[in-house]
Amino acid sequence: MTPAQTGPKPDAKVSSPFSWKTIAWVSILLAVCYAPVLYKLAAQWYNDEDMGHGFFVPVIAAYIAWQKRDKIAGLLPRPNWWGLAIMIWAGLQLYIGTLGAELFTARTSFVFSIIGAVLLLGGKEYLRIFAFPLFLLFFMVPIPAVIYNQITFPLQLRASEMAESSISLLQIPIIREGNVLELASQKLNVVEACSGIRSLLTLTFLSLVYGYFCEKRMWIRVVLFFSTIPIAILANAGRVTMTGVIANFKPELAEGLFHEAQGWVIFMVAFAILAGWHQVLVAIAKMTEARQKHELTPA
Repeated sequence: MTPAQTGPKPDAKVSSPFSWKTIAWVSILLAVCYAPVLYKLAAQWYNDEDMGHGFFVPVIAAYIAWQKRDKIAGLLPRPNWWGLAIMIWAGLQLYIGTLGAELFTARTSFVFSIIGAVLLLGGKEYLRIFAFPLFLLFFMVPIPAVIYNQITFPLQLRASEMAESSISLLQIPIIREGNVLELASQKLNVVEACSGIRSLLTLTFLSLVYGYFCEKRMWIRVVLFFSTIPIAILANAGRVTMTGVIANFKPELAEGLFHEAQGWVIFMVAFAILAGWHQVLVAIAKMTEARQKHELTPA
Protein backbone atom coordinates (compact mmCIF):
# COMPACT_ATOMS: atom_id res chain seq x y z
CA MET A 1 0.00 0.00 0.00
CA THR A 2 1.15 3.53 -0.73
CA PRO A 3 0.69 6.17 1.93
CA ALA A 4 -1.98 8.74 1.26
CA GLN A 5 -0.69 12.17 0.28
CA THR A 6 -1.98 14.81 2.63
CA GLY A 7 -0.01 17.77 1.23
CA PRO A 8 -0.95 19.85 -1.80
CA LYS A 9 -0.42 18.37 -5.22
CA PRO A 10 2.74 19.53 -6.98
CA ASP A 11 0.78 20.89 -9.91
CA ALA A 12 -1.78 22.64 -7.74
CA LYS A 13 -2.24 26.28 -8.64
CA VAL A 14 -1.16 28.56 -5.85
CA SER A 15 -3.09 31.78 -5.67
CA SER A 16 -0.86 34.80 -6.12
CA PRO A 17 -1.58 38.42 -5.21
CA PHE A 18 0.32 39.36 -8.40
CA SER A 19 -2.14 37.60 -10.70
CA TRP A 20 -3.31 39.16 -13.96
CA LYS A 21 -6.77 39.61 -12.47
CA THR A 22 -5.37 41.62 -9.59
CA ILE A 23 -3.20 43.67 -11.94
CA ALA A 24 -6.25 44.42 -14.10
CA TRP A 25 -8.30 45.58 -11.10
CA VAL A 26 -5.51 47.79 -9.76
CA SER A 27 -4.96 49.28 -13.23
CA ILE A 28 -8.67 50.07 -13.60
CA LEU A 29 -8.82 51.68 -10.15
CA LEU A 30 -5.74 53.81 -10.84
CA ALA A 31 -7.12 54.84 -14.23
CA VAL A 32 -10.41 55.93 -12.64
CA CYS A 33 -8.72 57.84 -9.81
CA TYR A 34 -6.28 59.59 -12.12
CA ALA A 35 -8.59 60.05 -15.14
CA PRO A 36 -8.67 63.89 -14.97
CA VAL A 37 -4.90 64.05 -14.45
CA LEU A 38 -4.15 61.64 -17.31
CA TYR A 39 -6.54 63.44 -19.65
CA LYS A 40 -4.81 66.79 -19.13
CA LEU A 41 -1.42 65.09 -19.39
CA ALA A 42 -2.28 63.54 -22.77
CA ALA A 43 -3.64 66.91 -23.93
CA GLN A 44 -0.30 68.53 -23.12
CA TRP A 45 1.54 65.81 -25.02
CA TYR A 46 -0.59 66.66 -28.03
CA ASN A 47 -0.30 70.45 -27.79
CA ASP A 48 3.21 70.91 -26.37
CA GLU A 49 5.92 70.13 -28.92
CA ASP A 50 8.47 69.75 -26.12
CA MET A 51 6.51 66.74 -24.83
CA GLY A 52 5.66 65.00 -28.10
CA HIS A 53 7.61 61.97 -26.93
CA GLY A 54 5.19 61.54 -24.02
CA PHE A 55 2.89 59.30 -26.07
CA PHE A 56 5.71 56.80 -26.57
CA VAL A 57 6.91 56.64 -22.95
CA PRO A 58 4.16 54.41 -21.48
CA VAL A 59 4.13 52.22 -24.60
CA ILE A 60 7.88 51.58 -24.49
CA ALA A 61 7.85 51.14 -20.71
CA ALA A 62 5.02 48.60 -21.00
CA TYR A 63 6.90 46.72 -23.73
CA ILE A 64 10.06 46.50 -21.63
CA ALA A 65 8.01 45.34 -18.63
CA TRP A 66 6.35 42.68 -20.81
CA GLN A 67 9.77 41.42 -21.88
CA LYS A 68 10.60 40.81 -18.22
CA ARG A 69 7.60 38.54 -17.61
CA ASP A 70 9.80 35.42 -17.82
CA LYS A 71 11.84 36.64 -14.86
CA ILE A 72 8.78 36.60 -12.58
CA ALA A 73 7.25 33.41 -13.99
CA GLY A 74 8.72 31.23 -11.24
CA LEU A 75 9.19 33.95 -8.65
CA LEU A 76 6.93 33.77 -5.63
CA PRO A 77 5.47 37.21 -4.80
CA ARG A 78 6.33 38.53 -1.36
CA PRO A 79 3.93 41.43 -0.72
CA ASN A 80 5.53 44.35 1.06
CA TRP A 81 3.39 46.72 3.11
CA TRP A 82 5.74 49.60 2.35
CA GLY A 83 4.06 49.59 -1.03
CA LEU A 84 0.79 50.53 0.63
CA ALA A 85 2.56 53.38 2.42
CA ILE A 86 3.87 54.64 -0.93
CA MET A 87 0.38 54.46 -2.45
CA ILE A 88 -1.08 56.40 0.50
CA TRP A 89 1.63 59.02 0.07
CA ALA A 90 0.86 59.18 -3.65
CA GLY A 91 -2.82 59.69 -2.87
CA LEU A 92 -1.96 62.51 -0.48
CA GLN A 93 0.32 63.99 -3.13
CA LEU A 94 -2.54 63.83 -5.66
CA TYR A 95 -4.87 65.58 -3.20
CA ILE A 96 -2.37 68.36 -2.48
CA GLY A 97 -1.51 68.77 -6.16
CA THR A 98 -5.18 68.99 -7.11
CA LEU A 99 -5.98 71.56 -4.43
CA GLY A 100 -2.99 73.69 -5.33
CA ALA A 101 -3.34 73.22 -9.09
CA GLU A 102 0.23 71.90 -9.09
CA LEU A 103 0.31 69.66 -12.15
CA PHE A 104 3.78 68.17 -11.60
CA THR A 105 2.89 66.96 -8.10
CA ALA A 106 -0.39 65.40 -9.23
CA ARG A 107 1.16 63.75 -12.29
CA THR A 108 4.17 62.25 -10.54
CA SER A 109 1.85 60.82 -7.88
CA PHE A 110 0.48 58.54 -10.61
CA VAL A 111 3.94 57.05 -11.18
CA PHE A 112 4.48 56.67 -7.42
CA SER A 113 1.13 54.87 -7.18
CA ILE A 114 2.27 52.34 -9.79
CA ILE A 115 5.58 51.86 -7.96
CA GLY A 116 3.73 51.34 -4.69
CA ALA A 117 1.35 48.84 -6.28
CA VAL A 118 4.24 46.76 -7.63
CA LEU A 119 5.94 46.74 -4.23
CA LEU A 120 2.70 45.95 -2.40
CA LEU A 121 1.66 43.07 -4.65
CA GLY A 122 5.01 41.60 -5.66
CA GLY A 123 7.60 42.71 -3.16
CA LYS A 124 11.13 44.06 -3.39
CA GLU A 125 12.31 41.56 -6.00
CA TYR A 126 9.45 42.46 -8.34
CA LEU A 127 10.24 46.13 -7.85
CA ARG A 128 13.89 45.50 -8.68
CA ILE A 129 12.99 43.62 -11.87
CA PHE A 130 10.63 46.35 -13.08
CA ALA A 131 12.74 49.26 -11.82
CA PHE A 132 13.86 50.45 -15.26
CA PRO A 133 10.45 50.64 -17.00
CA LEU A 134 9.02 52.26 -13.88
CA PHE A 135 11.79 54.86 -13.96
CA LEU A 136 11.04 55.58 -17.62
CA LEU A 137 7.49 56.61 -16.69
CA PHE A 138 8.83 59.81 -15.10
CA PHE A 139 9.81 61.00 -18.59
CA MET A 140 6.16 61.28 -19.58
CA VAL A 141 5.67 64.03 -16.97
CA PRO A 142 6.64 67.57 -18.08
CA ILE A 143 9.13 69.26 -15.80
CA PRO A 144 7.82 72.09 -13.57
CA ALA A 145 7.58 75.53 -15.17
CA VAL A 146 10.02 77.02 -12.63
CA ILE A 147 12.73 74.50 -13.51
CA TYR A 148 11.82 74.73 -17.22
CA ASN A 149 12.43 78.49 -17.25
CA GLN A 150 15.69 78.10 -15.34
CA ILE A 151 16.95 75.66 -17.98
CA THR A 152 15.70 77.22 -21.20
CA PHE A 153 17.15 80.72 -20.82
CA PRO A 154 20.79 79.60 -20.33
CA LEU A 155 20.31 77.23 -23.28
CA GLN A 156 19.00 80.12 -25.38
CA LEU A 157 22.08 82.20 -24.54
CA ARG A 158 24.44 79.29 -25.19
CA ALA A 159 22.86 78.55 -28.58
CA SER A 160 23.02 82.26 -29.49
CA GLU A 161 26.69 82.53 -28.52
CA MET A 162 27.72 79.43 -30.45
CA ALA A 163 25.67 80.46 -33.48
CA GLU A 164 27.24 83.93 -33.44
CA SER A 165 30.74 82.45 -33.42
CA SER A 166 29.94 79.97 -36.22
CA ILE A 167 28.24 82.56 -38.44
CA SER A 168 31.12 85.00 -37.91
CA LEU A 169 33.57 82.34 -39.08
CA LEU A 170 31.60 82.19 -42.33
CA GLN A 171 32.32 85.91 -42.83
CA ILE A 172 28.65 86.85 -42.44
CA PRO A 173 28.10 90.11 -40.51
CA ILE A 174 26.22 89.46 -37.27
CA ILE A 175 25.63 91.21 -33.95
CA ARG A 176 24.31 89.47 -30.84
CA GLU A 177 22.38 91.07 -28.02
CA GLY A 178 21.49 88.43 -25.46
CA ASN A 179 19.46 85.83 -27.33
CA VAL A 180 18.81 88.08 -30.35
CA LEU A 181 20.94 87.69 -33.46
CA GLU A 182 20.92 90.66 -35.82
CA LEU A 183 21.86 89.98 -39.43
CA ALA A 184 22.00 92.39 -42.34
CA SER A 185 18.58 91.24 -43.56
CA GLN A 186 16.67 90.61 -40.33
CA LYS A 187 16.75 89.86 -36.60
CA LEU A 188 16.56 86.32 -35.26
CA ASN A 189 15.16 85.82 -31.77
CA VAL A 190 16.26 82.53 -30.20
CA VAL A 191 13.06 81.86 -28.30
CA GLU A 192 12.28 79.04 -25.82
CA ALA A 193 11.24 76.71 -28.66
CA CYS A 194 14.73 77.15 -30.12
CA SER A 195 16.56 76.72 -26.83
CA GLY A 196 17.19 73.04 -27.42
CA ILE A 197 15.13 71.85 -24.45
CA ARG A 198 12.92 69.86 -26.81
CA SER A 199 15.89 67.96 -28.22
CA LEU A 200 17.36 67.53 -24.74
CA LEU A 201 14.23 66.01 -23.20
CA THR A 202 13.53 63.66 -26.11
CA LEU A 203 17.16 62.72 -26.68
CA THR A 204 17.63 61.93 -22.97
CA PHE A 205 14.68 59.55 -23.05
CA LEU A 206 15.87 57.92 -26.28
CA SER A 207 19.39 57.52 -24.88
CA LEU A 208 18.00 55.43 -22.01
CA VAL A 209 15.93 53.26 -24.34
CA TYR A 210 18.74 52.96 -26.86
CA GLY A 211 21.23 52.02 -24.14
CA TYR A 212 18.85 49.42 -22.72
CA PHE A 213 18.32 47.62 -26.02
CA CYS A 214 21.75 48.10 -27.59
CA GLU A 215 24.24 48.00 -24.72
CA LYS A 216 24.83 45.71 -21.74
CA ARG A 217 27.67 47.60 -20.05
CA MET A 218 26.27 49.84 -17.36
CA TRP A 219 29.05 52.41 -17.51
CA ILE A 220 28.47 52.95 -21.24
CA ARG A 221 24.74 53.43 -20.59
CA VAL A 222 25.56 56.09 -18.00
CA VAL A 223 27.99 57.87 -20.34
CA LEU A 224 25.44 57.84 -23.15
CA PHE A 225 22.82 59.31 -20.83
CA PHE A 226 25.00 62.25 -19.77
CA SER A 227 26.35 62.70 -23.31
CA THR A 228 22.91 63.82 -24.45
CA ILE A 229 23.46 67.23 -22.81
CA PRO A 230 26.45 68.39 -24.94
CA ILE A 231 25.08 66.63 -28.03
CA ALA A 232 21.72 68.41 -27.73
CA ILE A 233 23.43 71.77 -27.15
CA LEU A 234 25.72 71.33 -30.16
CA ALA A 235 22.88 70.12 -32.38
CA ASN A 236 20.67 73.05 -31.42
CA ALA A 237 23.50 75.53 -31.93
CA GLY A 238 23.95 74.00 -35.38
CA ARG A 239 20.25 74.53 -36.08
CA VAL A 240 20.41 78.20 -35.05
CA THR A 241 23.56 78.65 -37.13
CA MET A 242 21.93 77.08 -40.17
CA THR A 243 18.86 79.25 -39.69
CA GLY A 244 21.05 82.36 -39.53
CA VAL A 245 22.97 81.43 -42.66
CA ILE A 246 19.80 80.67 -44.61
CA ALA A 247 18.06 83.81 -43.34
CA ASN A 248 20.98 85.90 -44.58
CA PHE A 249 20.11 84.90 -48.14
CA LYS A 250 16.38 84.01 -47.92
CA PRO A 251 14.75 85.51 -44.83
CA GLU A 252 11.40 83.81 -45.52
CA LEU A 253 12.99 80.39 -44.88
CA ALA A 254 13.85 81.31 -41.28
CA GLU A 255 10.35 80.35 -40.14
CA GLY A 256 7.41 78.21 -41.13
CA LEU A 257 7.43 74.65 -42.45
CA PHE A 258 11.04 74.73 -43.60
CA HIS A 259 12.18 75.81 -40.14
CA GLU A 260 10.18 73.01 -38.48
CA ALA A 261 11.53 70.41 -40.91
CA GLN A 262 15.01 71.67 -40.18
CA GLY A 263 14.45 70.93 -36.49
CA TRP A 264 13.56 67.30 -37.22
CA VAL A 265 16.61 66.88 -39.44
CA ILE A 266 18.90 68.31 -36.77
CA PHE A 267 17.36 66.01 -34.17
CA MET A 268 18.02 62.96 -36.36
CA VAL A 269 21.61 64.17 -36.78
CA ALA A 270 21.89 64.44 -32.98
CA PHE A 271 20.64 60.89 -32.57
CA ALA A 272 23.10 59.70 -35.22
CA ILE A 273 25.89 61.42 -33.27
CA LEU A 274 24.73 59.60 -30.13
CA ALA A 275 24.80 56.25 -31.97
CA GLY A 276 28.26 57.04 -33.38
CA TRP A 277 29.54 58.01 -29.93
CA HIS A 278 28.20 54.68 -28.68
CA GLN A 279 30.36 52.83 -31.20
CA VAL A 280 33.40 54.80 -30.03
CA LEU A 281 32.67 53.80 -26.42
CA VAL A 282 32.25 50.16 -27.47
CA ALA A 283 35.64 50.26 -29.23
CA ILE A 284 37.26 51.76 -26.11
CA ALA A 285 35.63 49.09 -23.94
CA LYS A 286 36.87 46.28 -26.20
CA MET A 287 40.41 47.69 -26.22
CA THR A 288 40.38 47.98 -22.43
CA GLU A 289 39.05 44.45 -22.00
CA ALA A 290 41.63 43.06 -24.45
CA ARG A 291 44.45 44.87 -22.62
CA GLN A 292 43.29 43.55 -19.23
CA LYS A 293 43.01 40.04 -20.63
CA HIS A 294 46.53 40.29 -22.06
CA GLU A 295 47.93 41.50 -18.73
CA LEU A 296 46.29 38.60 -16.87
CA THR A 297 47.56 36.01 -19.35
CA PRO A 298 50.77 34.39 -18.04
CA ALA A 299 53.83 34.77 -20.25
